[in-house]
Amino acid sequence: MTVYETDLPGVGRKFELDHGDDGRIVVVLHHDGRREVFRRPSPEADSEKLFDLDIDEARRLATVLQGTTFETVDTDALSVPLGGSIIEWIEVSEDSDLAGETLGDAEVRAETGVSVIAVQRGAETISNPDADARIEAGDVIVGVGTREEHARLEALA
Repeated sequence: MTVYETDLPGVGRKFELDHGDDGRIVVVLHHDGRREVFRRPSPEADSEKLFDLDIDEARRLATVLQGTTFETVDTDALSVPLGGSIIEWIEVSEDSDLAGETLGDAEVRAETGVSVIAVQRGAETISNPDADARIEAGDVIVGVGTREEHARLEALA
């Protein structure tokens, strides 16, 4: 990941981080400790402000991002009580073939192998949805299956 730094006289310093096809993440560090975080989808586009952080919030977020309180693991070597299955959360995109379909009509389990155990729609959780549960764009499907099965569901969603 390439990081670009620019001095901003009278303001502080700007950092831009390449974020692949998503453009760049832009962080402005002000002399007073405040941070502004932006997303710039392309070089010719204007930056979209995502959020502000005061100095204490920025330090707490940095701690989380550094992983100082959470140790990552090699998921391929991870042993879980579900055997080869794992639980994943997959968001349904606006252009997904699943959007507007029921779980039964979409034949999610038959097509992907994933058993849907919940659908998160905003603040609402639909636990153990039946075949008549309708999937909407923006829903998050919670499912149990192997990594390969989840990859098939992600391609659908």
